[in-house]
Amino acid sequence: MSENPIADPLVENAAPDTAGPVRLDASPSGVAVVTIARPEKRNAFDAATIAALREAFETLHGADHVRVVFLRGAGGIFSAGADLEWMRDAAGWSEADNRDDAMGLARMLKALYDVPALTVALVERAAMGGGGGLVAACDMAIATRDAKFAFSEVKLGIIPATISPYVVDAVGPRHAKALFTTGRLFDAEFAARIGLVTEVVDDSAALDAAQERIATEIMACAPGSIAESKRLVWDVWGRPIDNALMDDTARRIAKKRVGEEGREGVAAFLEKRKPSWAV
Repeated sequence: MSENPIADPLVENAAPDTAGPVRLDASPSGVAVVTIARPEKRNAFDAATIAALREAFETLHGADHVRVVFLRGAGGIFSAGADLEWMRDAAGWSEADNRDDAMGLARMLKALYDVPALTVALVERAAMGGGGGLVAACDMAIATRDAKFAFSEVKLGIIPATISPYVVDAVGPRHAKALFTTGRLFDAEFAARIGLVTEVVDDSAALDAAQERIATEIMACAPGSIAESKRLVWDVWGRPIDNALMDDTARRIAKKRVGEEGREGVAAFLEKRKPSWAV
């Protein structure tokens, strides 16, 4: 197996599928990369791209060996948001047709949010509108220093409705109201201050290095524990710290201690060796 966990192919001697607006590449070691592959459109969304992203994310729901998923755009740009031709077409549709279309985006974002593995957005140059929604729906986001963000829907007479649950969760209601109502452009440093981005790096080379670093770090972590740690955050967030919550968390750790991963992890630590899942 390669020392670089990103470099391993999905299966031996198999080339990644490069057709279509989205690519999904995964390694046997448990690293997946989802790439929006419309660089000629600045990786903007249309219905086909949204459907392809949803398919990729739902595929990853059943990939138990995958520990981390990186999301990025081809050609050195994350995503410019909605495709202008797609928006032009939507202007002529009925309200019911627009609702059905918007549900496609909502379901895609929920599919990303529900991926069991750690999800990391790698942002270069721009993450506008729905592109920013993708960033917010990931567990982590790393951006190059020159990256720009905006939720500029109000300037088009619309609102960032389908992405709002993820953006509000990431940055909080006060920042979300300011950004949604002004549509202002902001940089990676500000995105990091408000919680939309978790790390800022200097350039694309540093972004690639950060991807490799996280992929290497995640190889020391048990796949099942990664997924259950994510569920733990979702389940305890906002709950009162009462007997019910304490009992719930105690039950969870007890189950993990007697489970296969817990027994192997503790044994490996005591025996001063790597656990079976470590690469």
